[in-house]
Amino acid sequence: MIKKLQSKFIMIAMASVFIVIVLLIGSINIANFTHTTKKADDLLSMLAENNGRFPEGIEKEGLKPPKKEGNVPITPETKFETRYFAIYANETYDIFSIDTGHIAAVSASEAREYGESVLTSGKNKGYMEHYRYIHQVVDGTHIVVFLDCNQDLSFVTSFFTISCIIGLIGFLGIFLLIFLFSKRAINPVIDSMVKQKQFITDAGHEIKTPLAIISANAEVMEMIHGKSEWSESILNQVNRLNELVKRLLMLARLEEEKETVSFRIIDFSEIIQRVGESFFSIATQKEVHFTINVEPHISVKGDTNHLTELVSILLDNSLKYVNHGGVVRIHLKKIGKQTILEVYNSCNDIPEGDVSQWFRRFYREDQSRSRESGGYGIGLSIAYSIVEAHGGSIEAIKKDGGVCIQVTL
Repeated sequence: MIKKLQSKFIMIAMASVFIVIVLLIGSINIANFTHTTKKADDLLSMLAENNGRFPEGIEKEGLKPPKKEGNVPITPETKFETRYFAIYANETYDIFSIDTGHIAAVSASEAREYGESVLTSGKNKGYMEHYRYIHQVVDGTHIVVFLDCNQDLSFVTSFFTISCIIGLIGFLGIFLLIFLFSKRAINPVIDSMVKQKQFITDAGHEIKTPLAIISANAEVMEMIHGKSEWSESILNQVNRLNELVKRLLMLARLEEEKETVSFRIIDFSEIIQRVGESFFSIATQKEVHFTINVEPHISVKGDTNHLTELVSILLDNSLKYVNHGGVVRIHLKKIGKQTILEVYNSCNDIPEGDVSQWFRRFYREDQSRSRESGGYGIGLSIAYSIVEAHGGSIEAIKKDGGVCIQVTL
């Protein structure tokens, strides 16, 4: 239980850290790529508006700080640092001029192919390989300017790789710290759980002695004065308390044994058949139609006593809450590697609310109904603990005018 709690704490903490790191790295890199693209688009817009050339007189001014042409900071070196080429076409997309004088890596024929691809695509902006392009119409002439963004894109890629590596290192470092200190973080919860289990165990054993004395005194009173409604009430309440103490101790023992019980392969079909037959007399008294449908020789890995108790609890619960003359069905089947046990009972008034709450300790949807049936609100919580100890799942389902408890092992 402690290891499971620690693992869950680590998983939740690391999932939160992972989401934060991914969002942080993703946001920074998206912003970096967006800034790079925006810078290229501003420069391309300026070139396209100036007929594929830099404005005249920039290299002569030598301005400090840089002059801004639109949103683009311009220095005397910008013209020589920028590698670009442009193609010019008429209204029918026939290319009549190509300018590759500002780039050495692209020939005129290659520039023509790039230009034709952009013109036929119908797009005004985008990337073609590592070239960012813009397509504008100036005085009836289609101008497509391509800007070499290889260095900027390489920087973006390198920055992304480095940020991912740093993020991974940080994630592993945080995982190591959380793993080392997680036990300390959940120690208060562990102490509370240990004290609670110890209290239940100690209180259960302490309560047994006065209950035995009260029961013995009540029986002596009946021997001397004869039976009365008061003595019967005392004995009934003593029996209720004894049963409650027994179940509380069983819960505490189940949680203590989860990591120590050694399971073995057992015939689950035989257990269900044997336990189910012992409830026939109770079903007959309530005039309930009770059926057992069990596929033979279905084996599971588990503890015989615990699984016997599980079946007894589910059948006892169904027979308590079935309507008079109703139906109780127990069905065991195998689907692939899963063994599925279903215990169904019809009832006139199906409880409302969240059925998952039924497995909480001392939970009652209807207080008066539970009191009349003699329930303690703890049976299904024991069943839940048994199933959990066997690595399975249990759920309550409302269907066919009744309730079905389904166990999957």
